[in-house]
Amino acid sequence: NELFDMIHIRSSIEVDRIHVSGQIVKETLEMLEEYIKPDAETLELDSLAEKFIRNQGAIPGFKGLYGFPATLCISIDDEVVHGIPGKRILKKGQIVSIDVGAYKDNYYGDHARSFAVGNISKAKQQLLDVTRESLYKGIEQAIPGNRIGDIGHAVQKHAEKYGYGVVRQLVGHGIGTKLHEEPQIPNFGKKGTGAKIEAGMCFAIEPMINMGTPDVYTKEDNWTVCTQDNKPAAHFEHTITITNNGPRIL
Repeated sequence: NELFDMIHIRSSIEVDRIHVSGQIVKETLEMLEEYIKPDAETLELDSLAEKFIRNQGAIPGFKGLYGFPATLCISIDDEVVHGIPGKRILKKGQIVSIDVGAYKDNYYGDHARSFAVGNISKAKQQLLDVTRESLYKGIEQAIPGNRIGDIGHAVQKHAEKYGYGVVRQLVGHGIGTKLHEEPQIPNFGKKGTGAKIEAGMCFAIEPMINMGTPDVYTKEDNWTVCTQDNKPAAHFEHTITITNNGPRIL
């Protein structure tokens, strides 16, 4: 099947390069964590991240890609993903999802985490916890011989157990020399369906989970995706590779 031919099996050298880019985005989010507090300006976070990535000899993976204007996607509360940094100020009680990419030596890393701004409600904390857990449940299914549908099924089952909505319009993806490669990795699905998972594949798995409805719309800026019911959303993402011993987070 030619679709499956488009899913790259990466050599160990390629995986090492994706790992280097993956470590850069991980360290970027770790660096930003102390700045994520009430009164922080989102554009300031963006410039800190860009400087950090460039200092590692990498370039921001998102900036200019498909015309996106910034290094970070910063999405607050009811914004699911693709929020544009600007003059906005973070406020106590919000949740802020930050997605970042880095490109070095021709390979991408992609990583996202949702953070609490100061103290947040129990309901928001549970949304963060469950979304993070659903990511790891998806990763656990990324083993040779399983299928792509097994990943989405595991994410969906965990999130829906809490009455949350799993976004349908946006999906995870293969990653390598392009940020978005085959296969698409939905956060929902049926066990035993989709392409077969093999060692050497590299994926970005990224649950986008809404407290309420799964339905979303895009703001007039043509980027920011928001929940239809204005309830908050969370987003966690890891870049992984498949090994014969199971998934490895890059």
